[in-house]
Formats: sequence, structure tokens, C-alpha cells
Amino acid sequence: MLSIIQAAGWPIWPLIASSVLALAIVLERLISLTDHKIAPADLLAKVLAATSQRIPESTAVIELEKSSALGCVLASAFHLLQAHPKASDEDLRETMQTTGRTQAHRMEAYLSTLATIASAAPLMGLLGTVIGMIEIFGSQAPATGGNPAQLAQGISMALYNTAFGLVVAIPALIFWRYFRAKVDTYLVTLETSAERLLRHLQLMRTR
Repeated sequence: MLSIIQAAGWPIWPLIASSVLALAIVLERLISLTDHKIAPADLLAKVLAATSQRIPESTAVIELEKSSALGCVLASAFHLLQAHPKASDEDLRETMQTTGRTQAHRMEAYLSTLATIASAAPLMGLLGTVIGMIEIFGSQAPATGGNPAQLAQGISMALYNTAFGLVVAIPALIFWRYFRAKVDTYLVTLETSAERLLRHLQLMRTR
């Protein structure tokens, strides 16, 4: 591996740094974007069952808020009702939407950086390729009489940087698309769950 880095020359170092950053983002998002942290499957049903008769107490709402992103969205409605029992349905919807946008921003954290790496890595590889080509043409200059060692170095630099740029970009693009789709699915879940809670609260308050 060290010999490859040496053959690729200095242009490969930005690619190595990008690969380390991309790997860190992928691992962090794999840990963060899980069902039990974002939208537990049975959470909404439990909340609806627990609030069939009355609004939960503050301690229960705080526990719900800390449980997951979905719990935070649902808890925001209960916080508003505890502070303003006569809050309108529109106020409840707006409160949950605002909280949902905050959670969406958290779920999308670092995804733009991962997308940038996926886009920039081939360009950084291309930069190394161009520099390698310059080395090749420099080795064939009439003034130097041709330098085989410099020619081989230029070819290695061009090929290794091109290959490493693609090696970094392809997984980064795949994981970015995977996380993007996962976040979109979670956002739909949060939105539909908030609407179901709102209808549930409307029925509660008309009894």
C-alpha cells in the first residue's frame, strides 16, 4: 500500500483524506439512522393507546421526547397542549411540522459532505492524472533526452490517481443515495404519524 501511495505521488493525499472522512461519515450515519433511534415501529401505537383518555403527564412526555426523532415530534404536540390546552389544530400541526424540520435537519447531517466527496473525488483523481501526464511529457522533452524513470513515475501517478478517485467516489455515491432514500422514508413516517396523532387529538377533544 505504501508503495502505491509513493507511486501515486502527492496528488493522492487529498483523496486519502477524503476517503477517511467519507468512511467516518458512513459509519456515523449507519449508527445514527436506525429505526429505534428515528422511528420505532410500535411507538405511535403505544402513544395512541396511552393517550386514549387524557394527555400524558410531563414526565411521560419528556421520556417520549428523548426516545427517538418520532417521539420528539409527537411530544411537541403534548408540550403545546400542556402549556395551552385550548391550542388549535393548526397550532398543533405547525408545532409538529417545526419539530419535524429540526429532526429532518439532524437526519440529513453530513450527507451534503458525503455527496461533495462523491462528486469531487473523480475530479481530484483527474487532477492527479493531469499531473502524471505532465510528468510523462516532461520526461520526453528533447532537452532531457528522455527519462525512463520519470516516464514510469508519470504513468503510475496518472493511473493510480484515476483509479483511487473512482474507488473513493463510487462507494461514497452509493452510500449517499442509500442514506438519502432512508431519510426520505423516515420523513414520510414522521409526517404520517404526526397526522394520525393530530386526528387522534381532535377526537379526544370533541368527546
